[in-house]
Amino acid sequence: MTTWLAALRELQDAATPAVLVTVAEIQGSTPREAGARMVYTADKQYDTIGGGHLEWRAAQIARAMLEDGAGQLPGQRRLERIALGPSLGQCCGGVVFLAFERVEPSGAGVWKELETHWRNGTDIWRALPLDNADPVQLYETDGEACDLNAPDHGLHATLFRDAHKTCLARDAHGRRWLLDLCRAHRPQVVLFGAGHVGAAIVKVLSNLPCRVLWVDEREDMFPEQLAPQITVEATDVPNAAVDMAEPGAYYLVMTHSHALDQQLTERILKRDDIGWFGLIGSYTKRKQFEHRLAERGITQEQLNRMTCPIGIPGIYGKEPASIAIAVVAQLMQLWELRFTQARTPSPPPLATHALDGRG
Repeated sequence: MTTWLAALRELQDAATPAVLVTVAEIQGSTPREAGARMVYTADKQYDTIGGGHLEWRAAQIARAMLEDGAGQLPGQRRLERIALGPSLGQCCGGVVFLAFERVEPSGAGVWKELETHWRNGTDIWRALPLDNADPVQLYETDGEACDLNAPDHGLHATLFRDAHKTCLARDAHGRRWLLDLCRAHRPQVVLFGAGHVGAAIVKVLSNLPCRVLWVDEREDMFPEQLAPQITVEATDVPNAAVDMAEPGAYYLVMTHSHALDQQLTERILKRDDIGWFGLIGSYTKRKQFEHRLAERGITQEQLNRMTCPIGIPGIYGKEPASIAIAVVAQLMQLWELRFTQARTPSPPPLATHALDGRG
């Protein structure tokens, strides 16, 4: 499945008319959260906002906009309130507010800037005026306009700081806006190896909220078209890519050479800030690597940070697609755990008297 941003880039290059649909707000139980997006053309759809009937209704509205768009103002927009139970018969029964916007060639710069932010791992706000055809505005997470020369649109910084997620808002003049928080694809996965398994893993990761640094010596192994969050590093010194990775990155090593796998493993394990490291191979390969690396000064504590074999238990197929599913599922479990831990509040500090024996 092509993600909405990758689709917009391709459609803009081909000058294909399209409508971007964004879940602006939700009430009650709904298929997707605010900020989910998809793209419609006259005969195709990209990405998903969830719910078969909801997408069917969104397709009707979007394609009507495409049919009626000739001669109208650029950037035609609509905001639709859709009750899932009464109007569509969906069992979740909540209410979804959908923002529809025609994607015009003049807005290509916005999508390129979004791609840049995503590649860099930084969030950005997309502010879409709903009551006029003014262009989309981009804002940093602190509410500062990316274009410092842009006029004052009445969007105070506190609107962005207080929102925390995609929502509907009114500016100082009472005009309606969609404030769309475009979260960067993160965390970072550094994948060494562009063979069949590596390519299968990248294909799955292209549809998930992460960024991928894909490394191989063989430049001709990389496909021409890649999702915005995939960065290719074709290099004769793949070891150097280990040092390029961000703190907390997730590493996957699966090159065409066991000798290179061992070099990469040693270099990765010498970093003290890795999020996770997975090495493709059997238990026999693990034991061989542990023995060789121990001789090279890698401690047992460092070796314990190596996961080999990789993939969740219960999926034992050796086809590239089967391995990809097992490995990406393992990454998703790690990410879910990290996300859960990050949002769990720390216990309140103990009162002073409980520490000094006076309680």
